[in-house]
Amino acid sequence: MDRVALVTGASRGIGRAIALELAEEGYAVCVNYLEHRQQAEEVAETIRRRGGSAMAVQADVADRASVAAMVRETEAALGPVTLLVNNAGIAGQIQFQDITDEQWDRYLSVNLGGARNTIQAVLPHMLHVKAGSIVNISSIWGLRGASCEVAYACTKAALIGLTRSLALELAPSQIRVNCVAPGVINTDMVQVLGQETLRQLAEETPLGRLGTPEDVAHAVVFLASDKASFLTGQVLGADGGFIV
Repeated sequence: MDRVALVTGASRGIGRAIALELAEEGYAVCVNYLEHRQQAEEVAETIRRRGGSAMAVQADVADRASVAAMVRETEAALGPVTLLVNNAGIAGQIQFQDITDEQWDRYLSVNLGGARNTIQAVLPHMLHVKAGSIVNISSIWGLRGASCEVAYACTKAALIGLTRSLALELAPSQIRVNCVAPGVINTDMVQVLGQETLRQLAEETPLGRLGTPEDVAHAVVFLASDKASFLTGQVLGADGGFIV
């Protein structure tokens, strides 16, 4: 069976690293993006230049119809999706009492609803062939909570619940569902915290540094591999020991 991966939010940061490493492992990759078209095209072109197969497809994961169209386009060009990596997400700092209905709904629709939409779109083929792998990207803040990031932490905790419950539901069909919970990863998303806060977070991390996007990519590739064939419903912390 050809190996085809759909990685959401793959134009930069963690998603980009995941897409590139999966391509090195022999996957054809759909590089999903919402706004950063040039960066997504560059990721796909890098994969093709290295001898792999890839395409960049725009879709808002919160939009069910858009996701369904993306999956159809991927299947037509690369083949049925055998690995789904739910990486797309939004984050931000705001005090709980100041969260608007619009902000709350957007966090839920992207971080949690996006995973639901993509999973439901790729499941028919996986169920038909009784094979497949799904890796959701949560966060350490979904495990321990985060002040001023309540909406984000709630959705990331919900992804862990989705992972564990869906793993049980899909196990009879030999579809594995796992989760990676990154720690503080040095990406554009965390730069808004400021260098002093990032320095403190690095000091709080037992291994003494911030993570890299590649650190998370390694964990995803392992969970998707045959070496993890007996692993499902697991939450793998790629956090330098931040949560032990």
